[in-house]
Amino acid sequence: MIEIDGSRVLLDPVWSRACSPLPMLAPHRLHEPPIALSELPRPDAVVISHDHYDHLDMPTIQQLTAAHPTTAFVVPLGVGAHLAHWGVPQSRITELDWHQSTQVAGIELTATPARHFSGRGLRRDQTLWASWVISGPTRSAFYSGDTGYFPGFADIGTRYGPFDLTLIQVGAYDHDWADVHMFPEQGVATHLDVRGALMIPVHWATFDLAPHHWAEPAERTWREAKAHGIRLAIPRPGQRIDVDAPPEVEAWWHQHP
Repeated sequence: MIEIDGSRVLLDPVWSRACSPLPMLAPHRLHEPPIALSELPRPDAVVISHDHYDHLDMPTIQQLTAAHPTTAFVVPLGVGAHLAHWGVPQSRITELDWHQSTQVAGIELTATPARHFSGRGLRRDQTLWASWVISGPTRSAFYSGDTGYFPGFADIGTRYGPFDLTLIQVGAYDHDWADVHMFPEQGVATHLDVRGALMIPVHWATFDLAPHHWAEPAERTWREAKAHGIRLAIPRPGQRIDVDAPPEVEAWWHQHP
């Protein structure tokens, strides 16, 4: 969850132990959620990047819907059908195409391009995927979602940047997946393209979904960020980060798990 100008936005929440339609066969979480879902402060908005199981988790969505009746759900085109099928009222769902925006609790949420794909079960590419710009009166953040590296990030930086914070996908990569998932070095390039101030790498620490060692993305991102003089924070699971005073990076992943 991120907080911008007093508004709370929850990004791609997954509290389940596994991210798959077949949990017994899927990789399980490497660490427990840092807070119980029932104890989570009320989000003003839940933002979804795309409908893959490791980003759109049915039990989590259903629990949030019941626990927080005023929380809005903002999603790419087509993803709202999943939420409606799971019991989220249509009045609480906003679907956006790329470069469309909506206002929630004093902040603006804008769907922006990404290079990825979508699908659940055997159905693919029937819903949109997106990166997201989250803008308040004084602060702004960029969330990459899942994506391959592409020139559109520079366009996002020109159109919507600079950003106080970027949350950039750096994990679950392989050369065969280069079109849809970034390598850590490309994640750092994305941060530079969108004109970010502080970078937090995401999509690497909760599930082990790729052939590389689970901690490799953090190590490579840290090395590449240092080479470019980029402000970087790599929080432990659940650690709160103040963008104005981020802690020094410590290689905590060397001892975990």
